[in-house]
Amino acid sequence: MRHGRIVLLNGTSSSGKSSIARELLTILDGDPWFHLAVDGFGAMRATKEVTPEAVDGILKRTRMGFHRAVAGMAAAGNDLVVDHVFSEPWRLDDCLTVLADAEVHLVGVHCALPELERRERARGDRPPGLAAYQYERVHAHGLYDIECDSGTASARTCAEHIKAQVDACIARGEAPTAFRLLRERRTAVAPR
Repeated sequence: MRHGRIVLLNGTSSSGKSSIARELLTILDGDPWFHLAVDGFGAMRATKEVTPEAVDGILKRTRMGFHRAVAGMAAAGNDLVVDHVFSEPWRLDDCLTVLADAEVHLVGVHCALPELERRERARGDRPPGLAAYQYERVHAHGLYDIECDSGTASARTCAEHIKAQVDACIARGEAPTAFRLLRERRTAVAPR
């Protein structure tokens, strides 16, 4: 069985990842693609009150479970569009480990901070300042296979750009390189 391909969208809250993912589902070639969103996993959690001390542990377990669900879906041969927020370095590190056997096209979804803040206010379903908090963190690793700017281009235009880059990579018979290079970088700086 062929391993599924993954288009992994990384960007701040309100950067347009989910809108781009919905557009990608309509234009990507091959079997039907699945959209797996980290927010969707969080939304499955019970709304039961938890202590403030427990929140970090719950969120970390949720994200780690999400990464393993993505890996399992891809290992079963499903093609995936994943939207995520690498606002903490361990999230990317965990994905690099768990998705080691997957073909991951890592996409940086950028948007200027004033536009992110405007979208955040308009949505009203996110804590004020979340996008600003994540702004410098999510792209700190600095390496992507594909990048787009959802502040200057529509979700459809971003999706078409991503599809063209994925298709070109496939046509050349090449694998995406960002995850491999990030793994190599992590190995080079790991303590011995």
